[in-house]
Amino acid sequence: MAIIRTVTGDIDPTNLGITYGHDHLLFLPPPPYSEQDPDLRLDDVNAAIREVNYFKMAGGASIVEMSTVEMGRDPRGMRRISEETGVNIIAATGFNKGKFAASYAGNLSEDEIFTMMVKDLTQGMDGTTIKAGLIKVSTSLNEIQPVEEKILRAAIRAHHETGAPISTHTEAGTKALDQIQRFLEGGVSPDHLLIGHLDRRLEWDYLLEVAKTGVYLGFDQISKEKYYPDAVRIEMIQRLAAEGYGDRILLSGDLARKSYWPSFGFGYGPGLTYILWRFIPWLIEAGASLELVDNLLIHNAARLFAWAK
Repeated sequence: MAIIRTVTGDIDPTNLGITYGHDHLLFLPPPPYSEQDPDLRLDDVNAAIREVNYFKMAGGASIVEMSTVEMGRDPRGMRRISEETGVNIIAATGFNKGKFAASYAGNLSEDEIFTMMVKDLTQGMDGTTIKAGLIKVSTSLNEIQPVEEKILRAAIRAHHETGAPISTHTEAGTKALDQIQRFLEGGVSPDHLLIGHLDRRLEWDYLLEVAKTGVYLGFDQISKEKYYPDAVRIEMIQRLAAEGYGDRILLSGDLARKSYWPSFGFGYGPGLTYILWRFIPWLIEAGASLELVDNLLIHNAARLFAWAK
């Protein structure tokens, strides 16, 4: 039977509901980055509970929390948030890009990283019995660093060992095709791959080439108009859907800054309600069908995050 692994236990995929596919609730980059940029830290469980409750009020049911061990992953905090809000949280094993991961994973062997991933997924993270539900792999801007290659190889092995899905970070949308090539050569089915941050590179020919590989496409920078207006995201989602890829797109906001959360103070935003209360109505107004919306928010995530065995 297919399962999705959350921080409070395994659930049936039909119980996942409206899902954000790539976000952060507790996030603390390693020194010196969080000290250099104090906004780049989510370090208040109570604020996270408030924000997740807003998400639940808007209709949300599940969040994929992509903070890895070197980025302040907090299994106990995630479980508390889930228990107090009733929202499912899927946690990640793996690592962020080399800039952050090198200090932690740089001296680990591929075998050691593989063993750590499998333990996180099957026994528990960071000395707890709280299990991760997916594997995260990351690459840098226009390159795949040696430490990232090593993590990627370990992730392929961990996927085959456990059946856990894989989700990626692409820096500004770059190197997606290189990631996919490595995964496919390693025997990973595109049905179990989510390529992240593709709406940081909204070039039609590039998106279509990625989509044709059969992977899931992460539009997870929604609300961040410093990169692209949301109107362009809507246009690209509609074009992809018209080409038959509406069942391969997931939405999220990747809100890993205090200034993105109303729960950290008056005037902050857009928060976890933005996609459901603003972006989706705009998408429907632009002509998206309710069937497409249900795929983007519910059914695509339920298929992707289900373990392969």
